[in-house]
Amino acid sequence: MMTSFDQITSASNPQIKRLRGLERKKNRNETGLFLAEGARLIEQAMAQDWEVETLVISNSGAERDYVRALCARAQQRGARVLQVPDRLAGSIARKDNPQAVIAAIRQRDLTLVDLDAAHPGLWIGLYECRDPGNLGTILRTADCAGAAGVILIEQCCDPYSVEAVRASMGSLFDVRLARAGFSEFNTWRQDAGLSMVAASVNGDSRHDGVDFVQPSLILMGNEQAGLPPHIEAQCDTLCLIPMRGGADSLNLAQATAIMLYEGWRQRGFA
Repeated sequence: MMTSFDQITSASNPQIKRLRGLERKKNRNETGLFLAEGARLIEQAMAQDWEVETLVISNSGAERDYVRALCARAQQRGARVLQVPDRLAGSIARKDNPQAVIAAIRQRDLTLVDLDAAHPGLWIGLYECRDPGNLGTILRTADCAGAAGVILIEQCCDPYSVEAVRASMGSLFDVRLARAGFSEFNTWRQDAGLSMVAASVNGDSRHDGVDFVQPSLILMGNEQAGLPPHIEAQCDTLCLIPMRGGADSLNLAQATAIMLYEGWRQRGFA
């Protein structure tokens, strides 16, 4: 039996306008929703019990059995499913060739209280990370390396922006992600017995000389300014990632990956 979905053909429909508006942070904050595009990402979100509020399926996508089955499962879990012309799907995704299905998903706002400080994995702290592409890539790396979680400290970019969600390749749904001010965060990590290691130009040892076997948190600074002196003063270790010259710095996501994988290597990739 074919499953029927609500049909919308007009760009002026309030539902379409609402979904298009999720490109803007103001609208994401007001609604508590964000967009994820593609069946694989939506499957991942549903597998981790994220709430899918609305699904949009394009007319061409509706011809695919697996897409219709995904929409039917979401519908059974309370999601509204809208079928639209391909051009309208493109206007929501802001691209010419959108995926067959797009979801509006309810955000999860975790705090430090929601995190298991005793988790055996390495933690990542990001101080004022401003680039959503970097953030999404770091979430993907954290997922691959089995990190305990990622903590956004002070004013960071929105992890639910379209750019961050795309760059995470679905890892947003798997990685524990919380936000906090630095003072609250530092108290939490000290109470948890986590050694805080920061990559810094002021480091006095190489990153592969740091003991990451002990319970540890890797702190990474802002893309342009790095970490301010008063934050570095709170760290247990400042280290350097070796560079031969030429470029004066590494991309934040690359540097985080180098630090995280060195820590994971020391732990035998367990």
